[in-house]
Amino acid sequence: MAVKVQVIFYSLYTHVYQLAEAVAAGAREAPDTDVRLAQVAETLPREVLVKMGAVETKKVFAHVPVADPHALADADAIILGTPTRYGAATAQMQAFLDATGGHWVKGALIGKVGSAFTSTASQHGGQETTLIHMHTFFYHQGMVVAGVPYAAQELLNLDEITGGTPYGASTVAGPRGERTPTANELAIARFQGRHVAQLAAKLAAR
Repeated sequence: MAVKVQVIFYSLYTHVYQLAEAVAAGAREAPDTDVRLAQVAETLPREVLVKMGAVETKKVFAHVPVADPHALADADAIILGTPTRYGAATAQMQAFLDATGGHWVKGALIGKVGSAFTSTASQHGGQETTLIHMHTFFYHQGMVVAGVPYAAQELLNLDEITGGTPYGASTVAGPRGERTPTANELAIARFQGRHVAQLAAKLAAR
């Protein structure tokens, strides 16, 4: 049977969406995988999105279906992506996670693989704290947490400003969102997706 990987993200502009696409592409490189990409529901009213200049950018990934928290039980691996808000996940992602209490009660996610990726405005804007914050959700659900091992040589790139941590892929978006994910950052994201899918396949085969 195919290993089922769900890549679920929240993106206000397109930075996390671009990482999500790379993560999903990496997961598809693993043999016999069924990869689903979904976005968490927006909670900001349209007038606020207009003021933030996010309406047009959100059209880029408007085709991506909205994630259903109930569907998480069908996955073998769950990879979550969110921008950073003061060193933690966005309210939109947190609202999605808060809707998974039924899974916790039933133990429905125990033994599945969990992983996370993120973006920040600056180099030291809370990437690692956000990823670790996301990991606590996986721990409480009884999941197996996966990061990005240093087999991903791009983590050691000192020739340029770059995101990417052993806790998960990341990108530096810039204070005005002017910076897009680099080839190095996207390579780390693809590695993460492939690594998680391979781990899920090994667990499913046991």
